[in-house]
Amino acid sequence: MDNISKIFSKILPIYWAFLTYMLLKPGEENHEYWFMFNGIDKVLHLGIFAMLGFCLKAAFPKIKFSYFFQIILIYAFLTEIFQEEMGLGRSMETLDIVADTLGCLLGYYIYKLLIKRFF
Repeated sequence: MDNISKIFSKILPIYWAFLTYMLLKPGEENHEYWFMFNGIDKVLHLGIFAMLGFCLKAAFPKIKFSYFFQIILIYAFLTEIFQEEMGLGRSMETLDIVADTLGCLLGYYIYKLLIKRFF
């Protein structure tokens, strides 16, 4: 279990930095592809925050749920506020925060399920 924590303590800052860059980089014109649908950005937010939640819990397995939840929620709010305030073609969306929150909870519970099942 300690090995998993050590591995994810190295992965977490890299993933978090990459995620921050991707969430705050200037907006680009969306091209239509066959796999795109209305709301795909919410699905992406859910997925990337599920990974963030999983990595955070794996890196700090003894973190209290309330601290975990506060850290992720503050990060989700800040990135959305920064998107709006930076004026780089991105905008703040409440549903993104909802998707981010659900994603982090999903990542948290997937970690708990995997640890319970395999360790």
